[in-house]
Amino acid sequence: MQSNPKNDSVQNVKNEILNKIKSKQLKIGVAGMGYVGLPLTMAFVQAGLPVCGFDNDAIKVKMLNESKSYIDYIPDQAIANLNETKLFSSTGDFSGFKDVDVILMCVPTPLTKNREPDMSYVVKTAEEISKQLRPGHVIVLESTTYPGTTAGLIKDILETTGYVEGRDFFLGYSPEREDPGNAHFKVTSTPKIVGADDPIGLEIIVAIYEQIVEKVVPVSSCATAEATKLTENIFRCVNIALINELKTIYDRMNIDIWEVVEAAKTKPFGYMPFYPGPGIGGHCIPIDPFYLTWKAREFGLSTRFIELAGEINHHMPVYVIQKLAEALDQKFSKGLRGSKILLSGLAYKKNVDDVRESPSLEILEILKTRGADVSFHDPFVPVIPKLHEFPTLDGMKSVDITPERLKTFDAILICTDHDQVDYSAYAKYAPIIVDTRNAMKAITAHEAKIVKA
Repeated sequence: MQSNPKNDSVQNVKNEILNKIKSKQLKIGVAGMGYVGLPLTMAFVQAGLPVCGFDNDAIKVKMLNESKSYIDYIPDQAIANLNETKLFSSTGDFSGFKDVDVILMCVPTPLTKNREPDMSYVVKTAEEISKQLRPGHVIVLESTTYPGTTAGLIKDILETTGYVEGRDFFLGYSPEREDPGNAHFKVTSTPKIVGADDPIGLEIIVAIYEQIVEKVVPVSSCATAEATKLTENIFRCVNIALINELKTIYDRMNIDIWEVVEAAKTKPFGYMPFYPGPGIGGHCIPIDPFYLTWKAREFGLSTRFIELAGEINHHMPVYVIQKLAEALDQKFSKGLRGSKILLSGLAYKKNVDDVRESPSLEILEILKTRGADVSFHDPFVPVIPKLHEFPTLDGMKSVDITPERLKTFDAILICTDHDQVDYSAYAKYAPIIVDTRNAMKAITAHEAKIVKA
């Protein structure tokens, strides 16, 4: 029986890549050195593989080359250690794609103003890769997206070169599962989903991620892997919306939602706790579900659960401000206009510096619009960065907390429950504390001051 030249060629490429992995010669390129790309880079370098980080942000590249971190929970020393290995380099020159064997795409996938997928970062990166594409290249998308992106949009761009996926290059999807600030789960300890439409490509990509991850979970296609990531975040979005809705209902019944959740989670089966808050934030939960909403329209379908969950979560900042206004009226017979408010916690979750999609930003802007004299305190966010959605907040600085300053506020609104905040000082000096995170749960001496929202 004669051998198939195509199959022989593909097998030879596979064997070459596997040999490079074994000998620690496989060169990894990471496109996008943010919250996903940088930890991924560190994991591959730690595994002994050379990595080049690509980013079009010259400031990030400069900081990396100077052993400085721009992510709060990654210390400068970690970047210094990265550089000292001599396995890491960073550049804004995307022509370097030709010199690596594997390209991992970790670029943003935001929504447009019309809540449609903004694929511009993915498209631009794929176009840059296509300029340097060569036989044997392995390309993996990690950015969250709608099913069909990898095998459709990216594949189409790469195949304009004349190269064919599964024959000349390999393409796959492996969704990021980063949880910024989570000390319990890192890149290496979180199971990694890997999908590819070509079986040889899947085998290769699994072997690559096995160098850094304790457990790799292969699935049958890129679209299945894309749908898996969306399902994870839709599950969280819908359940957070449910608990937020229950919060508003139980509040009317004078029932503490936090006590309810604590009691319910003692059930060892059939229940898992979700917690209410002032809204949802971060890059995933407020955005990812609507990628499926958008894609479902192509099939003439609606995503009623997702859209209702989005509506409930989107309303939470308004609900919180309403509770604040009611507390001010009851205590001082005054409204928001002219009231001195301290917003505590700007980041979207505790103990990180990440303000992406944070509901605190919307709350801060609404308070300013309604005439409140509002300041914020966040030990992780000293200055509000330039944000396209909130230009009026640009450059606002976190204020220091002292007893004298706390006494000047009419109310404190807790939006993020950072551990580094002295909540006992809030209780001692502030006349009203509106708590959206149950941060004051341990304070019992001043319960009359605390309003849960």
